Amino acid sequence: MSGVSRIQFAEVIAAPVGRVYELMIGPGSYPQWTSAFAEGCYFEGSWATGARIRFLAPPGDGMVAEVAEHRPCEFISIRHLGVIASGVEDTGSDAVRAWAPAYENYTFAAVPGGTRLVVDMDVAPEWEASMREAWPMALRRLKALCEAQEATA
Repeated sequence: MSGVSRIQFAEVIAAPVGRVYELMIGPGSYPQWTSAFAEGCYFEGSWATGARIRFLAPPGDGMVAEVAEHRPCEFISIRHLGVIASGVEDTGSDAVRAWAPAYENYTFAAVPGGTRLVVDMDVAPEWEASMREAWPMALRRLKALCEAQEATA
């Protein structure tokens, strides 16, 4: 995992932790906020600790991972294991072994007026610029989604 750096993003959302957590990982809402990365993003699998999960965008390219740890409404740690190209998983090529495993962690904390969501992730140099651009946009979309849901609750 040489050359991989850790980057962090945070957003305070005016909604309770449970709402932010549910809308972040819910299959119906996940595509809404992850469209900052690619239109039509979705996941296949489970968020349970130890479960395999695939993060995909049309036409089926994406990442394969496992949930390293999941404490509902508190913390999720995703261990990225490889890439998916044209539906085929690659977890063993030299290109993948250069960065895998890489972790992506979500920490949810109650703060006055809502929830502080922190995203920490390991990123390879070739992806850092795009992640620094996409994550803030994704968190703003999640914030808008959560706050709109809260306003109608």
